[in-house]
Amino acid sequence: MFLIDNILIPISLPFRKDRKAYCAFKRILGFYPRHLHYYEQALMHKSMQTRTVDGKRLNNERMEFLGDAILGAVVGDLVYRHFQGKREGFLTNTRSKVVQRETLNRVAVEIGLDKLIQYSISSASHNSYMCGNAFEALIGAIYLDRGYTCCMKFINERILHRLLDLDKVANKEMNYKSKLIEWSQKKKVRFEFRLVSQHRERSESYSPVFDSQVLLEGIVCGEGSGYSKKESHQAAAKVAYKRIRHDKQLAEQVFQAKEKRENPPLPPVQVSATEPSNVELNENRDTDADAAYFSEAAIISIPSQSPAPACVETFVEEELYTREDEVLQE
Repeated sequence: MFLIDNILIPISLPFRKDRKAYCAFKRILGFYPRHLHYYEQALMHKSMQTRTVDGKRLNNERMEFLGDAILGAVVGDLVYRHFQGKREGFLTNTRSKVVQRETLNRVAVEIGLDKLIQYSISSASHNSYMCGNAFEALIGAIYLDRGYTCCMKFINERILHRLLDLDKVANKEMNYKSKLIEWSQKKKVRFEFRLVSQHRERSESYSPVFDSQVLLEGIVCGEGSGYSKKESHQAAAKVAYKRIRHDKQLAEQVFQAKEKRENPPLPPVQVSATEPSNVELNENRDTDADAAYFSEAAIISIPSQSPAPACVETFVEEELYTREDEVLQE
């Protein structure tokens, strides 16, 4: 079928007004489109959308949704066949690295798709993923025009074999925010993504720009900017992750801060002016005991010549009288 289309369509091209578009897509796809309007819609950003006769919006968002699903299925199939014996987690991570926006942006630019996208200047300045979104929409257009098999062939032959090396992609760490969070949780280090400022870009588009920081144990380890909070977090995480892996001094500072947080120093003992300390109480107790001891000693060592108490004298006199009475009676 491809062979027939590649013979018949070129014959009719000199007589068509849209022959330039056919040739442009032929260079990207490797085949001529059957239904050109699918591909034209796939490259129409919502900032340049039109409406159909019945009032429906016409842009590439619905095509992007479809292409995202098809691309995930195709890449999952190819990754599964390429990495024999690998576990599910490895396959999932590799697929996500292939279909993530950063990778698709680069692929779209390398195949020249960015030159065909219809968009307004203001929207392009703050939408850094426009090319990646258009690539997904292109996959949706191929599916509607040619079917799943053609999508598989295009991605395998025109993308993976020419532009992407699955082995290198699998071993490359791309989502630095996820990797930084994973590292922090493993090391039990507290992390924080902080939005520092938000301002407008000094250009005609006047697009918003976000500045973010990554803090590990309260220490600023990375800073980044982007046209969205997510993009600024990713940029800051990339700087922080690379620094914490290669800067030994920074890593030592972070772990020292973690040690202080987990094992805070004991507060100094404060002695109140109104309440005696334990030392004073012990001294007072010792003094009282000594006083009591000496008091008892003083009582026991009373001299023998000192007069006896009155009660003792009375007892003695009564005892003598009693004995005299007994003698007289005898």
